[in-house]
Amino acid sequence: MPNIKSAKKRVKVIKTKTERNKAYKSELRTLIKNAMAEGSEEAAVKAAIKKIDQSVSKGILHKNTAARKKAAVVRKSKA
Repeated sequence: MPNIKSAKKRVKVIKTKTERNKAYKSELRTLIKNAMAEGSEEAAVKAAIKKIDQSVSKGILHKNTAARKKAAVVRKSKA
């Protein structure tokens, strides 16, 4: 454990951010899974793509990872 006050604060802040990112990624995975399911609606695909784009802007996903996920969602929905 850190001894310096600022280092202790960083540990707390990082823990909070990690929990927030974990919840966000979980929701993202659920949306992607629903969009890729058989007989999924157009709205589910749009919601998944929107959430992927938002995660890039928040720095949760890298832009190339997001592009790959969006391509997979669209490919699966058209099949």
